[in-house]
Amino acid sequence: MQEALRTYKASIFRALSHPTRIAILEVLRDRELSARTIQEKLGVEQANLSQHLAILRSHQIVVNRKDGNQVFYSIRNAVLVEVLDLMRLYFQSSLTDTIQMLGDVEREAPAS
Repeated sequence: MQEALRTYKASIFRALSHPTRIAILEVLRDRELSARTIQEKLGVEQANLSQHLAILRSHQIVVNRKDGNQVFYSIRNAVLVEVLDLMRLYFQSSLTDTIQMLGDVEREAPAS
């Protein structure tokens, strides 16, 4: 069971491993949007957006519904927004640590 869970987690992280897919989730974080609106907000080509949305749908990260000739997308589970927020905090923490380390290196470097 543990191995199946790890495999599932890895597949979700693979689905999230492209900057455009992260950007899609960021624009969807608060509300449902049409594919057209997502495209306009991100400035990507329709075919490219469709490919990324298909990957997110196939991993059940986003869901869609049709209304007339428009398709609307939303994040399937709001917990994912929390995961993305935690990743931002992780990045900020890592960046802060790196900046501090660089400052330490500069202070320890001999004057030339």
